[in-house]
This record gives sequence, structure tokens and C-alpha cells, in this order.
Amino acid sequence: MINEQKVKQLFANYTKDYNPEDPKISLKISHTYRVAENSKAIAESLGLSDEDIELAWLIGMLHDIGRFEQIKRYQTFSDDRSVDHAEFGADLLFKDPGLIKDYIETRDYDDIIETAIREHNKYRISEDLDDRTEMFANIIRDADKIDIFRVQVEEPIEGIYGVPFEYIKQQPLSDQVLEQIKAHTAVLRSTKISYLDYYVGHFSLAFELVFPHSRKLTLQQGYLEQLLTIHVDNEATQQKLDFIKKEIESFLFA
Repeated sequence: MINEQKVKQLFANYTKDYNPEDPKISLKISHTYRVAENSKAIAESLGLSDEDIELAWLIGMLHDIGRFEQIKRYQTFSDDRSVDHAEFGADLLFKDPGLIKDYIETRDYDDIIETAIREHNKYRISEDLDDRTEMFANIIRDADKIDIFRVQVEEPIEGIYGVPFEYIKQQPLSDQVLEQIKAHTAVLRSTKISYLDYYVGHFSLAFELVFPHSRKLTLQQGYLEQLLTIHVDNEATQQKLDFIKKEIESFLFA
């Protein structure tokens, strides 16, 4: 149904126009391939058909296609300061210029692909999705979160946050962030105040992982474990971070 080599070549041709040497573009290219593989692994763990496994992989390859035009037009990956990259990408695929037709010939899966991409960055997915669409939306959401842990470890922190890591570690951790961690939910962007809030907020994505294999992949890859070893000079802040580490580890190993 899906020619993986053709999809990869099309994706490479598309991103070539956005300067793959740019660290921001390079980051998203690498992220895309890894999310696609995560999606495939999760789909396989669910015992899905070969066709559905291919579909999950394709959604992974296309989920962040809006990021490249976003950085070109707005010079930022901040949706708050530009556009919702998921909505933007889905529009590129399914409205103008309708890129989806290049990646898959049949139109039978358009609704699932479009919905999964539009939903992948939302705090909560829509409640009116049918079971099959919801499954694919959750697969891409899990796959994306898993690789966000890697990005936080492997990519230069200053390139992500705009400030050195040492500065981030000097920041306070807001009580609102800690309360959401206690509730085992992802931290709402609107409640983040300090740079440390944003950094630690990524840890909380672990609580949102839906599938058992997603938690297994997170543990196997080890990136979240590296993030959780953060040490700061402020004793009160360190106590909060130690508490967060225990909460997340207990959740993943449950």
C-alpha cells in the first residue's frame, strides 16, 4: 500500500528546499524519522495488520511536515508565536497544496491521516473520534512524546530554549507545575512561568503515554531517565525535582 522508499525520497526532496544544514531543520528531519519508527513499533506491538502498521509509519513521517514552512515563515517553532504546526501541516497536506496525494495514492485513509496529524499536538484529543481514528491519533501522540525526550537530551539546550542550561537550572519551579505532576497529567503550557517549568514540563509527557509498548520504548531508550537526573543548587527546588523523578519512575514501572 505504501512505498516506504518513495515516501522517504519525497520527504527528502521536500525538506531539501528548507536548508537541511540549518540546525532547526536538521532537528526536525531527524525527529520525523525517529517518530515514524516509534509509530511503527507501537503499531506492531498492538498486533495490527501490515496495512495499518504502514499507515502508522506514514502518519509518523508526515506528522510534523508543517514545521519546515513554519520555521521558514516565522523563524520559530513556537506555535504561540506563529501558527499551530499540526493544523498548518494538515492544511498543507489536505488543502493547499494538497501534498498528501504524492505520498499515498489511495484516498481511503485521508480522514484518519488528517485527523491524527491535527490531533497530535493537542493537550487532549477530541472526544468524538471513532475507535479506529482515536487509536491512530494515540499512536502518533505517543511516538512523538517518546522522541521529545531524546531531543531534550541530544539537541543543544540553548538552541531549544534560547538560554544556557545553567541558567535554566537556576530558575524556580512553579507550584502549579508540581501540582500537575502530582496529578499525573501533562503540564499545561499556560501554567508554565519559568524556563525550568518548560524544561520539566516535558518530563510530564510520560504520564500521557497510552500504550504499554510506549512506556517500554521510553525505558529502553533511556532518554527520560537521563533527563530525570537533573541536579540544581537550590535545595528546595532539588527536593521538588527528586519528587518528580520518583513519581514518573513509579508510573513507568507500574
